[in-house]
Amino acid sequence: MAIRFFSDGVSFQLRNKRKTVEWLQTVIAREGKKTGTLSYIFVSDTQILQLNRQFLNHNYYTDIITFDEVESDTISGEMYISIDTVRTNAEIYQTTFDNELYRVMVHGVLHLCGYNDKTEQEQVLMREMEDKSLQLLPF
Repeated sequence: MAIRFFSDGVSFQLRNKRKTVEWLQTVIAREGKKTGTLSYIFVSDTQILQLNRQFLNHNYYTDIITFDEVESDTISGEMYISIDTVRTNAEIYQTTFDNELYRVMVHGVLHLCGYNDKTEQEQVLMREMEDKSLQLLPF
């Protein structure tokens, strides 16, 4: 069981790592799941576009790409987060960078817990779950 954070090609360091790990573990536990190995890799827009093209055949930027390695009730996976897109979206949605970053981080975990966001109904539920999860932030 480990939640790890990496930067690849961007100058970014997550603050409050220990509390962030505790928060993510709490979210996972509230879903009745166990924390496995989660890796967050912070990248640039250029890198996220390359990953999107290579693995998903999508030719656009996104804030997060989640690779599911879930086994039974143990939540594991790799999540690539574009720091550039998070920054842009924070401006668009008129929120702080940190709030948008944590929303994206928990969005990936919620996908691994089984939530989707393809339909409008799924998007509404995903947003509700993100909001509930953000309320649990210990800082």
